[in-house]
Amino acid sequence: MYGRRDVLRTGAALGLLAASPWLRAEAASGMLTRKVPATGEALPVIGAGTSGSFEVEAGSAQYQQLKQVLKAFFDGGGKVIDTSPNYGGADAILGQLLEEGGWHRQCFIATKIAADSAAAAQEQWAGTLKSLRTDKVDLLQIHNLRDWQRQLPYARELKAQGKTRYIGITHYLASGQDDVERIVRSEKLDFIQINYSVNSPEAAKSLLPLCQDKGVAVLINRAFDDGRLFAKVKDQPLPGWAAEAGVSSWAQLFLKFAISHPAVTAVIPATSRPDRQLDQLKAGSGALLSQTQQQALIEQFA
Repeated sequence: MYGRRDVLRTGAALGLLAASPWLRAEAASGMLTRKVPATGEALPVIGAGTSGSFEVEAGSAQYQQLKQVLKAFFDGGGKVIDTSPNYGGADAILGQLLEEGGWHRQCFIATKIAADSAAAAQEQWAGTLKSLRTDKVDLLQIHNLRDWQRQLPYARELKAQGKTRYIGITHYLASGQDDVERIVRSEKLDFIQINYSVNSPEAAKSLLPLCQDKGVAVLINRAFDDGRLFAKVKDQPLPGWAAEAGVSSWAQLFLKFAISHPAVTAVIPATSRPDRQLDQLKAGSGALLSQTQQQALIEQFA
């Protein structure tokens, strides 16, 4: 459980970071960006995920709707899309949509290895490239630390071959963050992907500051706690100060909370609806949340 003492400790950590230059926009206008520490490459802070939302049949009505989602995403300045070979065929749908829309060049593709042996990983990787309709990706991650001692060296081999530009690890639960932290301390990584939200802000205590110190980029998953946060705020008005940050929906507020931490490179919410995609993109512009505003949200959802 995340108790009041932890809430206060996290608030103190956020306060130390509030004046960081990373909180300022990297772009003069439009979507805010953050730099990947390993290279200085600037990435838009609002990305997208494919779990659930892209698990559809090619050519179906849902597929055509996803084409509008991606058009809104790229037209709105989005770039980072995270997928996985074990998301029920989502990577193949993404690959087909990117090819049909001519969006491969605009997309920063982040995918994963989710295998338990060297042979399985190699077979999976070949299938991943085929599904995504590409010969390389931007980021290859070890999914939920699965067999990471064997798969991380394999990812490094693929990076050396020019098959991926960055490598990293992922987890989706706060209970896995101690393991993630140990690996960040012992291994050279370009990225990690973890959960971080108003009702699960544990990463701000030590893991996110560690990533800043080590020069590791951070992708954030489960910023909506798999939709549970929307049930908690149903029919509730936004905080009175939300307008100060240009926030007009709870989705925007939850996303803006995540990107307001200076260690966060991008957040990757999933959606299959164009209207929600447009709404989520709005979180990537305007003022970020102050330390006081972040703390108020943590206390509200503790």
